[in-house]
Amino acid sequence: MKTEKQKELIHSFLSTLGDETKPIYEELILYLSELGYIPQKQKSAISFKHDLHTKQIAKIGVKSRIPYPFFALRFSACEGYSQRFADIVGAAISKYPKRAAICISGPCRCCAGPPSTHVYSYTFPDGECKTYCGAYALEIPGIAAGDIAEIKKLINEEHEYLVMHEANRE
Repeated sequence: MKTEKQKELIHSFLSTLGDETKPIYEELILYLSELGYIPQKQKSAISFKHDLHTKQIAKIGVKSRIPYPFFALRFSACEGYSQRFADIVGAAISKYPKRAAICISGPCRCCAGPPSTHVYSYTFPDGECKTYCGAYALEIPGIAAGDIAEIKKLINEEHEYLVMHEANRE
C-alpha cells in the first residue's frame, strides 16, 4: 500500500474480522497490493484499482444487515476455473438478468478486447447459455483458506488481461 490513509483503511477493515477470516483477507489484500492494486474507499466498501487502468478488480467490505465480510472479484477474462466459480457466475446471471453482456451483439463501451474474452458465461442445466457483463466483480460467498490459491490465480489472470487491454486506454 502506498499511503498511511490506505494502510489505515485496510487496518480498519481487518480489525472487524475474526481470527479465522482475517488471515484469508490479509493474504488476498497483500497479493493485490503486490500486483500494484491500490485500496480506495467506495461508499462502505474498499475497491482495488490499478494505476495502469481504471477498472476495479476486487472489492471488500462488511455487509451491514448481518455483519459478515465479503470479497468480490472480477474474473470475467479468466478461463478454466472450478465449478464453485462457475456456479457463482450462474447465480449472478439468475439474480441480475438485466446485466446480460450487451457487447456480445454490439459495441462495448465498458471493456476493451473482443467481447468473448471479457464476459462471464454460464450454461444452465437446460442447456441454455447466458452471459453477464464482465465489468462486474462477483461476490465469492464464504471464502475459506482452501479458496486462496484459485482466487490468486484468477486475480493474476484478470490482471494480465486488464493490463494488456485496458492500460493507457482513453
